[in-house]
Amino acid sequence: MFIEVELALALLGGFSTPLLFLAFPMIEWFQWLLFGSVIVIGTLVGLELPLLMRILKEHLEFEELISRVLAFDYLGALFASLLFPIFLVPRLGLNRTAIVFGLLNALVGLWGTYLLRPLLAKKGLDGLRGRAFLVIGLLIAGFIKADSITSLAEENTLGGRIVYADTSPYQRIAVTRNEKGFQLYLNGHLQFNSVDEYRYHEALVHPVMSVCKEARRVLVLGGGDGLAVREILRYDHVDSVTLVDLDPAMTRLATQFEPLAELNGRSLEMDRVTLVHRDAFLWVGEGDEQFDAVVIDFPDPGNYSIGKLYSSRFYSMLRERMTDEAGLAIQCTSPLVAPKSYWCILRTMQASGFDVTPYHAPVPTFGIWGFALARHAQDPEQAEGAEYGSSWQLPPQLSAEMTDLRYLTPSTMASLFDLPADQQPRDVPPNRLNDQILVRLYDEEWGQNQ
Repeated sequence: MFIEVELALALLGGFSTPLLFLAFPMIEWFQWLLFGSVIVIGTLVGLELPLLMRILKEHLEFEELISRVLAFDYLGALFASLLFPIFLVPRLGLNRTAIVFGLLNALVGLWGTYLLRPLLAKKGLDGLRGRAFLVIGLLIAGFIKADSITSLAEENTLGGRIVYADTSPYQRIAVTRNEKGFQLYLNGHLQFNSVDEYRYHEALVHPVMSVCKEARRVLVLGGGDGLAVREILRYDHVDSVTLVDLDPAMTRLATQFEPLAELNGRSLEMDRVTLVHRDAFLWVGEGDEQFDAVVIDFPDPGNYSIGKLYSSRFYSMLRERMTDEAGLAIQCTSPLVAPKSYWCILRTMQASGFDVTPYHAPVPTFGIWGFALARHAQDPEQAEGAEYGSSWQLPPQLSAEMTDLRYLTPSTMASLFDLPADQQPRDVPPNRLNDQILVRLYDEEWGQNQ
């Protein structure tokens, strides 16, 4: 019975993740399939120890049996819990990791046919070994074809043909293409559509560059796709751009995937651009070089590892890396769909000593999207709760040399700073590193609009 349980667990556990990936976009009652898988696999896992102890009770004293079995169970669980997030998932991805654990169960089952041979009926021994080898073969085939399974699931979920896919230690990167253009997804979340990304990136970059008219040293945090850098390099007075992005796979995509390299104007290959592959939180806190303008293009704060990059601690450290006259621009999710999240980000920047000005832009792929301009407040201690944009001359005047933009014009620039009644400030607390309320607000607001 123990060997049969191991083989069943190998099959169900090993193929559970790939099958759930495939089922997610196709089945309306997916949550019941998920819960059912958890219950069945959990039941099989729960049967392992009692069955093993029943087999060994004739050969060991009860106390020794309990201590040995529980000790090995604890050590195995500890080893697996460390191996899973630190090594396996970052390098193999979820699908292959599940199959690896399934293979371990199948190998335990096969080993059991030899170790427990004196306790097994000879008549059924060959059949057990045959089933074990069959399960191992299926799992090895699944491991080899895991990328194909992932791509098929992503095409069904993302709604386009996958033309590029990569799994880095930090994220899953996928590019899809349809008849209109291509789209970049990180961990299943849309980052841009080539059809209208220019609206987003022009709105992100040109307001801050318009108020920092002589900025020579520009810092870009995130934005590994090179599209924000493309806009910054339009300004001849910019001597250097430092781009800090955690994931080398992202900047590799931006330089080696030809459609994206053409879209970003090969900006990351320019002599004025320096690439830094570090955690932005650590990099900002460790250095002392100051910048004349900062552009922040992080993904939305959907988890705590990204949420720290929207915290008051991070913004306070970033202030120290900005010259006295420097300006900052940041994307802040949608003020229409997620108003509490949006205003939480702005309130956090105020709490960190910035004077903050909200603005927005319509991007067809995303809808109404929110941004913010920030600069050193005249009195940092009184910045929190101050009127938004109190020390700015608004709207910023678009530079006269920017005549070839596809979206922004002087009148369009002015309209960005005119927020309608349904996007006015909300009373929310700042996002502190020790509580990260922003992550919860973001999850609640976007979860309600899925």
